[in-house]
Amino acid sequence: MTTLSANDARLKDLLKQAMLELLEERRDLFTEIFAEAMEEAGLVNAIREGQSTYTVSKKEVLKALGE
Repeated sequence: MTTLSANDARLKDLLKQAMLELLEERRDLFTEIFAEAMEEAGLVNAIREGQSTYTVSKKEVLKALGE
């Protein structure tokens, strides 16, 4: 485990301050980034779920869709 020096603590404080300013001043940008991250997490979950299910043929899918 590494020890934080005075410079590391200052850098951490500056990063926190920058993030707070981003949230306050550019809420739209922050919201967009957060929404994209949530979509990516959902996609990862869908892929994992899909990997644990059985596969069907294209013919079966089209039949279920009534085509």
